[in-house]
Amino acid sequence: MGQRDYFEKKPTLGQNNNALVILFAANAFIFLILNFLKIVYSLDYGSAAEPMFQQRILHWFALSPQAQQLTEKPWTMLVYMFSHYSTIGFISNMLWLWAFGYVLQDLVGNKKLIPIYLYGGFVGGVCFILSASFIPFIHNSISNNYLLEGCNAAVVAVAIATTTLSPTYKMFQHIGSGFSLWILALIFVAVDISFVAFSSVAIAIAHLAAAIIGFVFIKQLQKGSDWSSWMNNFIYWIDDLFNPGKKHQRTSQSDRIFYKATTPVYSKVPNVTEKRVDEILDKISKKGYNSLSKEDKEFLERASKEAE
Repeated sequence: MGQRDYFEKKPTLGQNNNALVILFAANAFIFLILNFLKIVYSLDYGSAAEPMFQQRILHWFALSPQAQQLTEKPWTMLVYMFSHYSTIGFISNMLWLWAFGYVLQDLVGNKKLIPIYLYGGFVGGVCFILSASFIPFIHNSISNNYLLEGCNAAVVAVAIATTTLSPTYKMFQHIGSGFSLWILALIFVAVDISFVAFSSVAIAIAHLAAAIIGFVFIKQLQKGSDWSSWMNNFIYWIDDLFNPGKKHQRTSQSDRIFYKATTPVYSKVPNVTEKRVDEILDKISKKGYNSLSKEDKEFLERASKEAE
């Protein structure tokens, strides 16, 4: 058995604490709020609704390039990662998040997606502000622009992290021989570059920083250093405060041994060896089938089924 097909395993969307569903829900919730308020403003202010909406509402969700405003609205560093204003931007980001996030969860489970998403959004946001504050030509061109749809940077981190983890992960294997994940990553990077080309240098820097953090996250994970453990343990601690009867098991070093393995992801190591089968067959030829122990008989039956 090789790597699992991307679409052969159905996503368990109803699973409790599914990280991908949580991210979808958070993005959709803020998207609906913003567009509902926009409709309300259009009914009240008519043609003046758009500037009024941006002035009074949108800036509370967007990340300002001015560091001073971050001190006044610190929540925007988190909220901007989930805020979408345009329908096309929302749908596009959610499709990319699903494509790479589903593969990431398939490979490493449910505990890495949200941390990588947050790392990418946070590092991208910080670099956006720093570049706008300390690089003169960027500061002059972007001083009044806000960073919205920050999910872009977070999705960049998820995409690069997933591709770094398993670039040859096969997708659409039912169509010919399928194609590797790195091909989808190239398409994503091309689309993202075309987007930032019409935006600003500061946004390009934010996306580049997010890509780097996604790459470094996986490389550290493969070395045994799990940057997501403190986030997961913190969430467990909060949950345990409100649910004292349900104690979570904290992340330990033993939880990370898998990521240090040198064998390919999901490669199957046969538990039935030809040597053991030969020994049992030789025993049958000399002493008969009845001389086999219960364990030998079960082993031989298992071997015959796997050979079919």
